[in-house]
Amino acid sequence: MVEISICICTFRRPQLLARLLNAIRMQDIQDVTLQIIVVDNDPAHSAQSELQKQLTLFGGRLMYIHLPVSNISLARNAAIDAAHGEWICMVDDDEYPRSSWLRELKSAQLSYQADVVFAPVLPEYDASTPDWVRRGGYFERRRLPNGTVIDHHDARSGNVLVRRSVLLAQAQNGAVFDPAFGRTGGEDSVLFRRLDMAGAKMIWCDDAPVFESVPAERATRKWLLQRSFRTGQLFMRTELLMTPAAQRPLRACWLALRAIVQALIGMLCVVLFILLAPQRAFSWARIVASQFGKLNHFAGKVPEAYGGAESS
Repeated sequence: MVEISICICTFRRPQLLARLLNAIRMQDIQDVTLQIIVVDNDPAHSAQSELQKQLTLFGGRLMYIHLPVSNISLARNAAIDAAHGEWICMVDDDEYPRSSWLRELKSAQLSYQADVVFAPVLPEYDASTPDWVRRGGYFERRRLPNGTVIDHHDARSGNVLVRRSVLLAQAQNGAVFDPAFGRTGGEDSVLFRRLDMAGAKMIWCDDAPVFESVPAERATRKWLLQRSFRTGQLFMRTELLMTPAAQRPLRACWLALRAIVQALIGMLCVVLFILLAPQRAFSWARIVASQFGKLNHFAGKVPEAYGGAESS
């Protein structure tokens, strides 16, 4: 019988974690044994009460680890170290799946003999979310037909099934996820890029979505621009990390020049569209913010995304 280890990292979201764990208990899948591992990296151990309740409900299939360190890579690595399934499934604590989720992921893996299966993360807005946010699709990413072979550009850690042996083969100094990215994010981008370069077969399963809550504080122009800025920083950091050392200076110059040109074009487009098409102008503003983030990388500033209220 196949065993799947579901790895969840959580930080100060006990109610959302409960929703996710309840959905996992409702999974409709046969001939599979589940192991659920939750790593709480809140020093205050805010998930403890909920996890104590869930221990009884899961009947021994759930284990949790308290890791009071604000580093998402260390939390992910702790979960993987505790996993003993042939397959590892990663899902975020602010998401929840349908009852067919795991069945669809495993079916896609078998059908296409994949090493890694990625699936959609769909936004779930609350009643207060502005219409311009819904129309803009800022929390949506492209979807693909079932079985589409993808590369690292479409990879993400929020909804993925991966062969454990393939993951462990990418460990460096005993760590699958790079701790250097543990407070900034981007650790999953580095890992999946390495898997891609190593020749792992990565496919898309559009039939296994999870749904992600979009809190009101994220549905703002300020937050979206900050995210674009941070995405630009992380892009430059990971891109140069994965470039051979001898080629890095030339690559850095090219990427910086391209970012400057794109920022200038973007600013011009913001001015052109600000009155006639405000939503389009904002899309260009996000592009500008991303380019500024790329250039900011060279100032030596590292953005921290984990360790605050929205961590994990």
